[in-house]
Amino acid sequence: MTDRPHHRPMKPGAEFFTELGGGADPALIREAGDLAATLLVRGVRESDDSDMAERVVRLAETEGLETLAQVWAGAPADTLAGALWRLYVLRSWVHGSPRLAAREFDAGRQRAQVARVVAGVAEPPGPDELRAMVDEVLRGIGADFAMTLMRAAAFARIIATGRAALGVGDAAHSGGTPPGEVGRMLTLAEQLETAGLLELRAELV
Repeated sequence: MTDRPHHRPMKPGAEFFTELGGGADPALIREAGDLAATLLVRGVRESDDSDMAERVVRLAETEGLETLAQVWAGAPADTLAGALWRLYVLRSWVHGSPRLAAREFDAGRQRAQVARVVAGVAEPPGPDELRAMVDEVLRGIGADFAMTLMRAAAFARIIATGRAALGVGDAAHSGGTPPGEVGRMLTLAEQLETAGLLELRAELV
């Protein structure tokens, strides 16, 4: 995450990923995805367009999560592309299951060994507050990408703790989170935290 050549800022919109995918060489798709991720982060950081941050937040909605998956899902977690993919997956889950997210966050916030201020959610943590929180986290991509990743990691860790506290093993009977989701969310938290630390080191060089 340290090699970031200078390019013109990318402006996400309806044509953001038009030329990616479509049966192209997977290696070329990965290369294009890495470049797109670099330009996206740099573009938000350098742009004077006040609406760009909002377009970045809603990128998965405008382009489709499946489209992002084609170019970013296979990227290692410690790359810009991999980190962005995990951020958008987390946001899509919160927006798709806000009540479940709020329930799991509420169960985990008193137990997780992370600062709740880092996760940055309002009190009480209802569905609307969780959606607002995850959007606010993504708005930080241009301002402080390292902190964006660390905040998302803290949030994911609280969710994982909440899932464990709620007893996901009984999910089949209670309509809760399926077994195995605790580990997956904890892995996501660890990946985002590692990416955040790498990004912080890159910023300090």
